[in-house]
Amino acid sequence: MSSLSKYQVDGYTPTIGIECHVQFNTVSKLFTAIGNDAKDAAANTLIGPLCVGLPGTLPVLNEQAVHKAILAGLAINAEIAEITRFDRKHYFYPDLPLGYQISQFDQPIVGEGWLNIPTDDGPLRINIERAHLEADAGKLSHPDGADYSLVDLNRAGTPLLEIVSMPDMHSAIEAKAYCRELYLAMLYAGVSDCDLFHGNIRFDVNVSVSKDSSKLGTRTETKNLNSFKNVERAVEFEISRQIEELEAGNTIAQETRGWDDAKGQTFSQRSKEDAHDYRYMPDPDIPPLSISRQQVNDIAKLAPHTPAHLRTILSKIDLKGSGLETLIDNPLAARMMARIVDEHDAATAKTIANWCTGEILRMVGEQEVDWTDVEAAETGLTKLAAMVDGNQLSSTNAKEILKPVIKNNADPLKLAEEADLLQMSDEADLVILVQKVMSDNPKAVEDAKADPKAAGFLVGQIMKASRGKANPKVVNQLIQKELS
Repeated sequence: MSSLSKYQVDGYTPTIGIECHVQFNTVSKLFTAIGNDAKDAAANTLIGPLCVGLPGTLPVLNEQAVHKAILAGLAINAEIAEITRFDRKHYFYPDLPLGYQISQFDQPIVGEGWLNIPTDDGPLRINIERAHLEADAGKLSHPDGADYSLVDLNRAGTPLLEIVSMPDMHSAIEAKAYCRELYLAMLYAGVSDCDLFHGNIRFDVNVSVSKDSSKLGTRTETKNLNSFKNVERAVEFEISRQIEELEAGNTIAQETRGWDDAKGQTFSQRSKEDAHDYRYMPDPDIPPLSISRQQVNDIAKLAPHTPAHLRTILSKIDLKGSGLETLIDNPLAARMMARIVDEHDAATAKTIANWCTGEILRMVGEQEVDWTDVEAAETGLTKLAAMVDGNQLSSTNAKEILKPVIKNNADPLKLAEEADLLQMSDEADLVILVQKVMSDNPKAVEDAKADPKAAGFLVGQIMKASRGKANPKVVNQLIQKELS
């Protein structure tokens, strides 16, 4: 039985490849010294002669963009080219005044690489064919009810890295997981703001289906998806649509399609071009670029930890599943936790990790604190966790002072003392309280004598009476002593 049989849908095997466009967060554009942050800029205010295609203007390569391309390549375990060059990709579109896009064809800056994605059957390697550096086009907008479109060239010339996967995915879930892992790789590498809403990173999904799993079907490309959920939905829709077309005796057109989020379906945009249709030619204004192994090694030494490496570190405290991925989704939290795991005992690290995926995550979501506050309070958090693990403070009362520890960088011991929250562990102090609660609840005492598990009610009452300050372990011991 073919290893792809588990992916079959109504007898068809789906195959998915993904092209990801990563917009670099450089100060200026790829080939001209014009500002690159167009997020809040008025239309057509970040433009220069090259952006609008004026004759006689020459491109000058941005060194920072090359540095970021190398960083991005290392983040996807890829080969970095020793010689790379730029080409002209010819096509006509209103948002491309030059009449061609400065891109890369047969000598991209980043060669073959790979990423592992999590699946129910364990990690799955998705191979990456290449990644090439190119100048983005402008942006078209279509006012509702108008019979015209508007062109904003602020984005024209922004450095993009297009990362092209091999067709190694065979389900919508795998496609979604790959996009998330690639997003995290770029986010941790620091090459892009990775703001999905503003299009800093966007995905084009190529989908085909075939009754013969050894052959690829005719593919369609759905462009400019900007959320992991929409990647999943678009792939699911295309698989169903293509199977329905083939079952009806129709053929699949090789075409570019758009995504209608409201309707949850793709729609035809234009026929899909092949490489020869673009008439690629070496750009005569940009000489080939030589990249030394020493340059790559120097950049690699400064490269941040990857998400995969941080998962390995965090697994030392038995953190896995959704809790682990919640931390990985927040680089500041994940990097802080990695330091804590390396520098403190497992109990302290696990306590802080639980806060980060619980109470702290709630506070961040409600904008009471942010992750930079949390990272700045690392010393206070480790001290607070040590107090909990050392039975100085209950976990409930620790949460009472968690916010001021983070927001005000306050000393947790001082806060606990001022609020009279330090845990009562002295038997002499607790025995009177235990005896009073047991005297007030005779039926609960009888229940506990019959079933030791029923003693939990008494523990709860004692904790309530002590305002959470009683040490539960000591309380349990005293209850058992009184019962016997």
